[in-house]
Amino acid sequence: MKKLTASLLLLCCTALDAAPAPFYWWVSKVDGARVCAQGPLGQGWERGAHAYKDSRCEKLAFAK
Repeated sequence: MKKLTASLLLLCCTALDAAPAPFYWWVSKVDGARVCAQGPLGQGWERGAHAYKDSRCEKLAFAK
């Protein structure tokens, strides 16, 4: 019973630290088009320097 309680407590603690992935501006190497996305779009794209909290890449996500 103690192992189950400890496991549940550990699971809850790790879930509290979870956060959504940041968004980045991705810039096309071909024509300079920009797209706001969380993950890489392929080989023809470079990630921008700043992380954002929202899907419109308007609110900067500051490092902790």
